[in-house]
Amino acid sequence: MPGTSKNLGGVALVGSGSATPNQRLTNDQLSLRVDTNDAWIRSRTGIGARRVIGSDETLVELSQRAGSLAIQRAGWDPTSVDLVLLATSTPDDLFGSAPKVQALLGAKQAVAFDLTAACSGFLFALVTASQFLRTGAMRRALVIGADQLSRWVDWDDRRSCVLFGDGAGAIALESTSLVQNGLLDFQLKTDGSRGDCLNLPQLNATSPLVAGATYQQGGFSPIQMNGQEVYKFAVREVPAILETLLKANQVDPESLDWLLLHQANQRILDAVADRFEVSYQKVLSNLADYGNTSAATIPLMLDEAVQDGRVQPGHLIASSGFGAGLSWGAALFRWQGAT
Repeated sequence: MPGTSKNLGGVALVGSGSATPNQRLTNDQLSLRVDTNDAWIRSRTGIGARRVIGSDETLVELSQRAGSLAIQRAGWDPTSVDLVLLATSTPDDLFGSAPKVQALLGAKQAVAFDLTAACSGFLFALVTASQFLRTGAMRRALVIGADQLSRWVDWDDRRSCVLFGDGAGAIALESTSLVQNGLLDFQLKTDGSRGDCLNLPQLNATSPLVAGATYQQGGFSPIQMNGQEVYKFAVREVPAILETLLKANQVDPESLDWLLLHQANQRILDAVADRFEVSYQKVLSNLADYGNTSAATIPLMLDEAVQDGRVQPGHLIASSGFGAGLSWGAALFRWQGAT
């Protein structure tokens, strides 16, 4: 049952999981489709390959695999999960994919819904789920970030098709006492006036309905992005929001164990590290292997670092996500792992 004790008020991050498609697409392979090459892509983005969902997998399946691992590593029974929150902008079903994921997980008691905030989605979902836990309304939540941007990339546009990949990552959260709280603080922001820099707009197509009336047909255009403006936005806003968050919590950047940023471009990761005078060795990055997996990048990277032993229980992590909307945010947390 959801906890209601007055001593609840904290959130513990206790399990992680991730899943990526079987199909791997290298820069050299992409150069057979568009006029590009490995050196050009790596020098500008840091990306060497990406995973792309083929005919034998679905986003729901990836989400379920990532979620199952997080539940298992947290030591939970799936029926003890109260909330499944799926951060995605590319659901298999436009009405929502979280319920199908919930069923596949065997989380029979959980309420499940999608949250859409593009590349900021996982961070926004993490904060949203934490509110249910802090109040005691729920006890355990599974937050999944998953996207299949390969569906919406123009694979003949060499400026954008090299950037994106598919994947899923998940974090298991549970309510705890304030003394054991792991999610220390957060900041979230949106500026819709700049949304045209990065969007996936509806197709502008209408058809006749009856005499004197028309309707708008469903469907979306490929991803549209002003790469230069998005880059300037990220290198300006991400350090600013992280600085605000750290100052509010009297945390010196040097005391961080890790900087965990949305994996969009290696130059952005390096610029943020330089701003805070944080060693590049403290900046988690797997861009070279996966590219930008949108809402999946942060939990996918975190799970990889937990599994290979880089991230240990008690480590202090500052994280920031940013993307379409335009939206961005930051969170300060300690990884706890299963007890």
